[in-house]
Amino acid sequence: MASLAQGIAIFSDGACRGNPGPGGWACLCQNHQGEILFELCGAEALTTNNKMEMMGAIQGFNRLKDIFISDRLPIDVPVFLFSDSRYVIDGLSSWLDGWKRRGWKKADNKEPENIELWKLLDEFRSFFNNIKFIWVKGHAGHPQNEYCDKLATKSLAAMS
Repeated sequence: MASLAQGIAIFSDGACRGNPGPGGWACLCQNHQGEILFELCGAEALTTNNKMEMMGAIQGFNRLKDIFISDRLPIDVPVFLFSDSRYVIDGLSSWLDGWKRRGWKKADNKEPENIELWKLLDEFRSFFNNIKFIWVKGHAGHPQNEYCDKLATKSLAAMS
């Protein structure tokens, strides 16, 4: 795992049939050499698209955190999350700090939707010292994003 020191990428995606409805999520993790460290996918019977987008990231971060701990990797190894969800990327890079300053309230003093999932994502954001959030356009030929989309859709189909 020493090759991880130059950076790790997590790609995540979610899919939902109906909103709410059955949904699937997926993530893929690669080191800087393109070696696949893991891929995960799953589904829920009744969920939303945003929750599935978040679950892809959460599951990826959770597995990567386990690797960091078990392999005693320095927590300043660069970690990059790639997602086609503006909800996830904007939430992690822009909204979370304001919500936390306001006691987990939005500017309108209402609680953010999916607050428990946001709190989990915030814990991972705090764990990884050198983390970047990158939006990629969905269905635009990004290989890892397309792969995660297929995994999430396949997980969703397995629910039917």
